[in-house]
Amino acid sequence: MNTKAGVERRGFIALVVGWCALAVAFGSSAVASVRFLIPNVLYEPSRRFRLGRPEEFPEGSTFMEELRLFVLRKGNSFRALSAVCTHLGCTVNRAADGRTYFCPCHGSHFNETGGVSGGPAPKALSWHEMSVTKDGRLLVDLSRTVQPDKYLVV
Repeated sequence: MNTKAGVERRGFIALVVGWCALAVAFGSSAVASVRFLIPNVLYEPSRRFRLGRPEEFPEGSTFMEELRLFVLRKGNSFRALSAVCTHLGCTVNRAADGRTYFCPCHGSHFNETGGVSGGPAPKALSWHEMSVTKDGRLLVDLSRTVQPDKYLVV
């Protein structure tokens, strides 16, 4: 009599453990299936930035530290030059002559059009597309590059 009660108890425990294992298996499969339906996308912030009104920029070069960008103004024409060295991504500085650029990290030199004039940099600094917004502010698109001879005339 006592043995029969022990078998029933073991049977009940085995049944409960079996159902729990089955529930965990189905549950994890359901979670994995739902997760498979959700795409793995990383949403990046916009690479377009409003800079300000054209009259706010002085003649010559203005360094935008947060964007690592030089905004060059000559009269009513504007251009945007990246300040990111093409060697290892350091921020380039404007040389003392005011026309050329140099990388303080590894010694790359760039001429006034951003072309490599010395050092380990493999390619020229990039120029970025500029436009004017409806409210009259300059807009730079860091995701789009343009030729060095392209100006925005305001």
